[in-house]
Order: sequence, then structure tokens, then C-alpha cells
Amino acid sequence: MKEIKVVPKLKAAISIPGSKSITHRALITAALAEGESILKNYLRCEDTLYTMNALEKLGVAMFPVGKGALKIWGTGGKFKGQDNRKEIYVGNSGTTLRFMVSFAALTNCECMIDGSSRMRQRPIGNLTAALRQMGAETVCIGDGSLPVLVRGGGIKGGKVKIHGNKSSQFISSLLLCAPYASRDVEIEIHGKTVSAPYIDLTTEVMEQFGATVERNDYAWYRVKSGKHYSAREFTVEGDVSSASYFWAAAAVTGGEVTTENIHPFTTGQGDIRFLDLLEQMGCRVKRESDRVTVYGNGLSGIDVDMSQMPDMVPTLAAVALFAKGETIIRNVGHLRYKESDRLNAIASEWKRLGAHVEELPDGLLTFGGNPLHAAVVDAHNDHRIAMSLAVAGLKVPGVEIRGETSVKKSYPGFWGIWDKFCA
Repeated sequence: MKEIKVVPKLKAAISIPGSKSITHRALITAALAEGESILKNYLRCEDTLYTMNALEKLGVAMFPVGKGALKIWGTGGKFKGQDNRKEIYVGNSGTTLRFMVSFAALTNCECMIDGSSRMRQRPIGNLTAALRQMGAETVCIGDGSLPVLVRGGGIKGGKVKIHGNKSSQFISSLLLCAPYASRDVEIEIHGKTVSAPYIDLTTEVMEQFGATVERNDYAWYRVKSGKHYSAREFTVEGDVSSASYFWAAAAVTGGEVTTENIHPFTTGQGDIRFLDLLEQMGCRVKRESDRVTVYGNGLSGIDVDMSQMPDMVPTLAAVALFAKGETIIRNVGHLRYKESDRLNAIASEWKRLGAHVEELPDGLLTFGGNPLHAAVVDAHNDHRIAMSLAVAGLKVPGVEIRGETSVKKSYPGFWGIWDKFCA
């Protein structure tokens, strides 16, 4: 149980650790590249450790070097013969699952991939069906869910169609392994793509490792076979999603918080647009080349489509508690398939605090400014729910969070930093 201390008006600066999303992508590209790569400022958390462990099981060698760096010996996409079946456990890491299903198809072994009970509820059938279109052997033992059996032997490539409204990670998974298919890969997307900025992040990392991705917005992608990744030294920038909780802390306390190692003008992380929302609500934001400062002010509710930055929904929902008027969050129905049903988790836990929140089929309606009170709240084993509840606790005396250890999924040092930050 974690008790959150009320802070009247924050004034602090903090350096943000490396991006989880970029670390995952760089691990995959470096593992497939020819030669030795060095990843600097990579994030070592529960999720990325699942990806690292899976890669090592499939024959990728890596070890830490220096401070916050990792050396990876790339395979060049060539895997030694492995006759025995590999059992890969991905825990509650959706990114590891989606990326490793495609990666395993490139190897020479048979892989059984499984995860936590929650992960077994999350859909994977769209991705395995797409891989079968590309000539890979994948079988969902569950009904479109885990466990998944992947019989390695390579990906043939060719044209593939996939829906974009389930998870952008399906598309990213196909793209990351596409340079190692036997033929060129063309991916046609049906419908609107959710979380589209994460695909931009994928293509950006691919191109930094030497691959080329042709595309027509978010409707069509082409990757040429044989244009492989080249080993390189790669620095992972700060995690914008992690920075958001500190920005939100400034917003709700009327304080001033600077986050270092954030590059607002050059980052490909779509969650940087959360700053625009804070400005719309009344905050002042100062953007510099390698840092961001948020100045809290009187907050007003907003009406926003968050389909392209769904991870920011819990953070915004915490800020909305203290904003005058209504805040409406729309078009995030896919949040029901995250580490928790995030829409339900937010509505139920915010109500424990006395908030007036209505759960919509694909969003949330929050009436800000209601009197809030002490409560024991539950993180639903979801790191983003836990960290967002910490934001609410800065203004509401007596907030205690059950399941606080869930933050190790993306930010293992969060509570130690939070306590110093709020001291």
C-alpha cells in the first residue's frame, strides 16, 4: 500500500529515464542488425526485460556496458539451427508479445509464447492471421488469444491486409521484421489506425538502423526485402509518457515542474501532444530543446479525441478531477484491452474518491470540481492507473494506493523519485 502525501504547490525538476516504447523497438532492430550495437540510456523495466529475455532465448547475445548502456550482438537475421521448442513467457507486456510473435517467425525453432492471465484476454488473432498471409506458421491455441505457437522458418512476405482499429503494435510488429522477409512486404490498412504515432516511432527507429519504409500516410506501407538493419550506437531519449505524471502534478497543484531529457521539438513520441491539452486547460508550458517546464494555473475542462494518445487518458482523467466544468474523453474504446480495462478502472477508482465520472462505451465524462475525500484505491495491476492516482493524491488527503508495485512495468524507480520530488 502506498500513501500519497498532499503537496500544496510543487516546484521541482526531474530527469526522465529512457523511453520504454523506443527501447523495445531498438532492441528488435539491434537484434536483427549485422554487427554490434550499443543502446545508451535504454530503459530497464519489467516490460523491456521480458523482451530482452525472449531475444536471448532465441539466440541474441547482449550484456550491460558502462552506465545505462547495453551491447547487443546482432544476428544479421540469421539464426542457428535449434531443434528444441522454446517456451517464451511475456508476462503482462503487450509490446513484447506483439513484437516477439513476428520475430519468432524469422527463427529456425518452434516457439510457444504465453503470458499472464490478463494477457490471455488480450487479442492477438489479427496479427497471427496477417503473418499467415505472409507465409509464416502461427497458431492461436486460444480463441484469437494466447498461447500462440510459432513455427519458425522465415517470413515469405508479399501483400498483407490488416485492420488498424485494434492495436498499432500489430502493424509495428510486421514492419520491424519486414526487411528480413524473403520478398518485399506491402501492408494495407483497413479502417482508421489507433495510436498511429507509435507507428511513426517504429519507422523512425527502423530508418535510424538503415531500413527504408515507403508509405501512404497510415493506409499503406512497403518495405523492401534485403534492405537489412546495420549495427550502430543508439541513444534512447526520455520517456514522454513517464514525464506526463510530473506535468500533471504541476497542473493540479498550481506549481512549476521541469522535466529534463525530453526533446519536445524533435521527439517522435505522440504523447508529447499531452502538453497541448494542458495548455488548453489553462497551464503555461515552456518548451526548450532538451526539457519542458509546466506551470499550473486555474484549470478548465476540455472535450478531446484521444485515440492517438491513449496512454495519456489516465493522466488527463486525474487532471480533470480538478478542472472547472466537464472533461470529455472520446474514441478510446481500445483501452478496455490494456493491462486493465482502463475506462472501467478509472471510473470505479475515481468514484471511490467521490468524483462524478461517467463511463462511456468508448470514453469518459468527468465533472470536475467535486469535493473529494480520502480512500483506499486500487491500481488494477496497471502502472498507468497507479501513477495517475498518485497525481490525484497530491490534492486529496488520505489517498492510499493498493497494487502500487505495478509501476515496475514501465518505471521501476517511480515511487522513490516521486517521494523526493514531492518532499
